[in-house]
Amino acid sequence: MPTKNIRLDIQYNGADFSGWQYQPEARSIQGEIEEAIKKVTGQNVRLHAAGRTDAGVHALGQVANFRIDHYLPVEKYRDALNFYLPQTILIAASAEVPDEYDARKSALWRHYRYIIGLERSALYYNLRWEIPYRLNVERMNKIADSIKGIHDFSAFCVVNSQKENNECDVHISQWRREESQLVFDIRANRFLHTMVRSLVGLMAEAGKDKDYLTLIEFGDILQSGNHTRVKVVAPARGLYLVAVGY
Repeated sequence: MPTKNIRLDIQYNGADFSGWQYQPEARSIQGEIEEAIKKVTGQNVRLHAAGRTDAGVHALGQVANFRIDHYLPVEKYRDALNFYLPQTILIAASAEVPDEYDARKSALWRHYRYIIGLERSALYYNLRWEIPYRLNVERMNKIADSIKGIHDFSAFCVVNSQKENNECDVHISQWRREESQLVFDIRANRFLHTMVRSLVGLMAEAGKDKDYLTLIEFGDILQSGNHTRVKVVAPARGLYLVAVGY
């Protein structure tokens, strides 16, 4: 029986997990799905994801793949895995892909979304960053617009996660208001660890009524490459991996 390369499209609420990546002493998204695959097939596999989301981060369109030699039809993996997974993780689709396909390496872009609630909520507090006062969206959008294109985002990545090359090509970067929420969409070829949350934290500082961060000050931080100058990092609970392009 030939080995199949299987792609999974995944949604999850990350509030109760240590993040995507498997950790032996903590509950992870990867660990839960790999355990479900073992229950369905009796085999140990390793999932490769498009993005290793942090603890508390959610996903509407995470993508992962794994290889397996098993008789189960590929389209059956969705329902079979969902049977064993908790309500907070959902396999939206399963499909066979070419052998050379790798969910991370084959990806052309990732799309993240960040949600800020402008009022307190008993239902949505762990799904967004609640800032119960007015924010100046126009100033926030000027900063969002300034990061489009290719930039070195070292200042927005924790030092121990920085790479030799920290350049990212940002295609979309924009805030919009949706009733009592502000929604930030950003799409780029790649993202650094804490990059989106660090950007959002500073943009929220730019949106304040008083003592706000200016576009020039933001530009100085971007050019500095110094992560210690990022004083506010938005909480993980407002961040979503929306889609991955191939």
